[in-house]
Amino acid sequence: MSSRLNYGKTFLLGFGFFGVSVIWGVYNAFVPIFLANKFGLAPALIGFFMTLDNIAALFIQPPVGAWSDKLRSPMGRRIPFIIVGAPITALAFGLIPLAAVLPLFVACTSTLLLSAALWRTPVVALMPDITPSEFRSQANGIINFMGGIGTIVALQTGGMLYKMNTNFPFWLGSGLVLIAALIVYLFIEEPKEYTTTEEQPGMLASLREVFNDPDKSGLRILFAIFFWFIGFSAVETFFTLYAKNHLGLNEGDGATLLSVLPLFFVLFAIPSGFIAGKLGRKTTIMIGLVTIAIMLVLLYVTPATALLTGIAPLPLVGIPLVEGGARMLTLAGVFLILGGIGWALININSLPMIVDLTSMARIGTFTGLYYLFSTFSAIIGPNVNGWAIQLTNNNYNIIMVIAPVFMMIAFWLMMGVKRGEATQVN
Repeated sequence: MSSRLNYGKTFLLGFGFFGVSVIWGVYNAFVPIFLANKFGLAPALIGFFMTLDNIAALFIQPPVGAWSDKLRSPMGRRIPFIIVGAPITALAFGLIPLAAVLPLFVACTSTLLLSAALWRTPVVALMPDITPSEFRSQANGIINFMGGIGTIVALQTGGMLYKMNTNFPFWLGSGLVLIAALIVYLFIEEPKEYTTTEEQPGMLASLREVFNDPDKSGLRILFAIFFWFIGFSAVETFFTLYAKNHLGLNEGDGATLLSVLPLFFVLFAIPSGFIAGKLGRKTTIMIGLVTIAIMLVLLYVTPATALLTGIAPLPLVGIPLVEGGARMLTLAGVFLILGGIGWALININSLPMIVDLTSMARIGTFTGLYYLFSTFSAIIGPNVNGWAIQLTNNNYNIIMVIAPVFMMIAFWLMMGVKRGEATQVN
């Protein structure tokens, strides 16, 4: 492995995460709208349905990560999963808006969830495979920069396409995920050093190892990930319905408003890796947790009318405050800018901390542990908040006061972390 960061190869690898992000950006923005408007489901049921992707990921992604560590093929350890999973994902995703009855809708989404879970961990594990430890935060910044662009495309372009035809955002996602997978297949060459294997503990053995580690750093990081994803995934799942019911926006403008957050996540993805290089990963994550908690509290306490106050013209990701008016950055958008910055500081540096707890031969397994905790929390979060919304007479603003509590629990857990910083290449 090279002793420096290969920017070109890292950007190309980022197309894999770009494809994943387009799919989930469209899915999270518009599937709740379908469930509410097309099939008439209650908020608690929508919350449960929106956790099904995470239930699939919980059972599939961690063992797939461990499986990819052990796999030997002419294409490598990770690429075969992408080649099989991505086309199935694209086909199932494109069929979702065409499903006219709930059982067919569930069949399409289930196929999507299972196939996407098959290749997500391997495509993410490719980053530490080809990147030295001391550059993994910076590389993860680049990967997430590409993923953030995917989310913006999903929300911004998807929001405009949704107004034209509800099918179009899904078909855009299908096409882009195929292109992204093809780019990774053609341009990313996996390391070939793993012709012989050291003894490979499975996922459960690795999990026991983390629990039995005397300093508990790995355990604290994993549970911190669990708690901050509870908060964030709940907000992400319900934001378009929050924008419609609390702010009074239409679905397309709600998705466009949310796109401000991934825009600033993208803008700070690469800088956050370099910030962690200076301040350390742990400190950078803790700053991000405080920032995003403040953002959520501000959204909760500020009246809806004030949140829609125009601040400045903002093309593309701004929203029109009057019919046919110019697109404006609103006060809610300013708060979401803070959220995007905070999420970049957190999310860019957490995976590098996890994979630097282990050896090169087990990166897929520990990437799987990362997804085990993040996806389990993403199952809990929407359900907790779906019930909270329903028990407060469909008050969608309640999610903005629950989520910061989980961010502060994660902050407390990170205070005790002693390992996971970058190691230097000699």
